[in-house]
Amino acid sequence: MSVLNANRRTCAAALFKSFSCHRNIATQHLHPCLRDLTSALAVNQPCFSLSSKDVRILHEPTHFYSRLLEIIRRARRRVFLSSLYIGPEERELLDALGSALQENPDLHVYLLLDYNRSTRPGPSSPVLALLPLLRNHENRVHVSLFRSPMLSRLATSVVPPRFKEGWGTWHAKVYGSDDEVIVSGANLNRSYFTNRKDRYLHFTSQPILADYCFSFLRLVSGFSYQLALSDAASTEPAITWPNPSVDPWKIQPFVEHSLSNFQTGHLMSSAYPPPIKSSSNDVLLFPMIQGGQFNIREEERTVSLLFHHLAPQISSFVVPTPLMNLTSGYFGLYRPYQDLILKSPISCDILVASPQANGFYGSRGLSGLIPEGYTLLEQRFMRAVRAAGRDATSEGGSSSAVRLSEWVREGWTYHAKGIWFSPSQSSPPILTLFGSTNLNSRSANLDTELSFVMLTSSKDLQKSLQAEVNGLWQCALPWRGAERHVRWRTRTIVGMVGGML
Repeated sequence: MSVLNANRRTCAAALFKSFSCHRNIATQHLHPCLRDLTSALAVNQPCFSLSSKDVRILHEPTHFYSRLLEIIRRARRRVFLSSLYIGPEERELLDALGSALQENPDLHVYLLLDYNRSTRPGPSSPVLALLPLLRNHENRVHVSLFRSPMLSRLATSVVPPRFKEGWGTWHAKVYGSDDEVIVSGANLNRSYFTNRKDRYLHFTSQPILADYCFSFLRLVSGFSYQLALSDAASTEPAITWPNPSVDPWKIQPFVEHSLSNFQTGHLMSSAYPPPIKSSSNDVLLFPMIQGGQFNIREEERTVSLLFHHLAPQISSFVVPTPLMNLTSGYFGLYRPYQDLILKSPISCDILVASPQANGFYGSRGLSGLIPEGYTLLEQRFMRAVRAAGRDATSEGGSSSAVRLSEWVREGWTYHAKGIWFSPSQSSPPILTLFGSTNLNSRSANLDTELSFVMLTSSKDLQKSLQAEVNGLWQCALPWRGAERHVRWRTRTIVGMVGGML
């Protein structure tokens, strides 16, 4: 099935190239170093053209939460929320959904969550908090629970509930209603609304983008368990598999086929976009799905294109030196991405979570070792940086150095992720990669991700991107991981399950 789908994608790409001259994707307004990259992205990825006036970058968790409630209250036709889970204590959020349903009889609510994270056992299980919503609006609330097939049926019966998530999760974070969408890395839980730093991009008046995101979620829902009530008075959930013709433990070939066809269909449809009514469209947005367990690796291809197309452009300029900012709250950089960074002439500033800002800091049991595990991965990365002569202290390395900093803020944790590219170290970003990916091995191979690359010529939006970078790096301190001791048991565990971090 993988070979068959690969052949289909190859044929589709070849067909697309044959009529790519008809694709209405203008690149003249973009910075010269982005034009070839844009053309290369357009060969394989759907593309949305929009105006920067419809893009808002939010900077604080409280702003994200307020905006989320606003778009729910504005909804008239649909609310679609995709997250790892909804926290069981999020009464206000669930009440907002209930009120919207009560006030709008044509409204439907669609939730797509991770099965293992949402069904953790006990009275605080996230799935239990959704039952009142189903009970009051059963025919208009649709809850789907996606379970990664990487853990076998036999292993599922042995692995403790919390550790099942180690074999992959549903990780896409998309929050939409009607024709607007918020793309983030944040989950729907109290800390993400108060003191856990992330990224949040809000797109308004975008029916095509909203339809794309909604269709993607509904497609995956077809390969997910469905939450229902066992009976009207029950306090226990009924979780059923919707497709008797597909074994829920062997969905890989079916998901691969469906996702490949989904992207190919949107690729073809965006070859002939609706006529642009205004010349104010100064933003291009490319969605990319990453599901390594399904042989869907669009993020990997996109990141590779980014480096391969920007590096030749850079080599033709002696000065200024371009800058890439990269961040991940769980920094265990995927090895192919590490190799791209170390071989590139682009200067790279990387921001990671300090151990105290790691979401697992202070956890009980083995999960309490996770921050120390990331320290080990950071130490290994910096050794590779020094071996490549790319650290700031290396001879001749300062102009294109790779620098590592750690995010520290008292009482806060760090969950932001993404890439920003600036043509010089004194200019604002003209490109950003954002979404759910942590840019690590887990995101590449185990979790199912939806992320985007956004390119813009808008000076105002570029300034907003720079403000976003400044807001994250204002809490940055020099990396101190080299001073930290990593215990032997942590090293052993990372050696065994490093790809799950």
